[in-house]
Amino acid sequence: MLRAESGQGGLVELKVTRWKRYGHDRLYANLPDGTAVGWADVGTGDITVLVAEFRDDVIAVLTHHLREISEPVLPQGTSETEARPMLPPLTPADDLSANRPGESLRDLLDKSGPGLIERVVSRLLRRPSEWDSWRKGLAGERRVGGELNRLARHGWHVLHSIPLANHVDVDHLLIGPGGVFSINTKHHHDKAVWVGDDAVKVNHGKPAPYIRKSRAEAKRVVRVLEHYCGFPVPVEPVLVFVGVTDLKVVATQLSVRVYQERQVAALAPLSGVLTAEQIEQVYSVARHRQAWGKA
Repeated sequence: MLRAESGQGGLVELKVTRWKRYGHDRLYANLPDGTAVGWADVGTGDITVLVAEFRDDVIAVLTHHLREISEPVLPQGTSETEARPMLPPLTPADDLSANRPGESLRDLLDKSGPGLIERVVSRLLRRPSEWDSWRKGLAGERRVGGELNRLARHGWHVLHSIPLANHVDVDHLLIGPGGVFSINTKHHHDKAVWVGDDAVKVNHGKPAPYIRKSRAEAKRVVRVLEHYCGFPVPVEPVLVFVGVTDLKVVATQLSVRVYQERQVAALAPLSGVLTAEQIEQVYSVARHRQAWGKA
């Protein structure tokens, strides 16, 4: 039985039980009366919150139990430091902390963007192009990056445009007392956004796979950080919508945090997940370009 502080300031005791059946292996977080308020898949580490009121309690308790289950057993005589793979010394060329918000998109526009004549023709014909999408994405990442940079005074590290394999990147990575957050920015100027459990619709359009892709991105981040850190690193996916006229979240089991750009400040007071030493270790790995080469 673990006691945690509830979202409403009181105390709630959550009992964690393990359930294996029909090929599933899960940990359930239950209230004292047996009501399930969340569960975790032991195999994937995914956590599902069933009652929003107890979201933080559920994540904290289940993350704790998942860590105990997955704690590696090292061969006799082998220290944790010896078993953990090491990165080469950090050089200025490999230091991602120098990246500005939208660095990858900025490089893409510099290398493959349109020339002056192409830009003029596109404007005259009012013809949308892929370049317009890149510019809009860059503007969105700059705005969100500016908001995230404000969190540094609260003990958080922020990285931008972390390059992964296959020419994709993590828009922003936030590392601090409340854990690690993999942040995906979506710029939909003057549009209304609807968010369900597994789908996002912009102006009532076709469902976009933002939720699924954010979860997948967070798992890639977990694999890299835990590979080099040698201890469990909880990573939560975050979707930040920029410039929208309305953001409606109707999900009941949403596994991704959803904000507008000014709302990311809500992450600042989160704590109790990583120690000061762990924060610095995670940051030292995350800022190293060579850690992400095969992610």
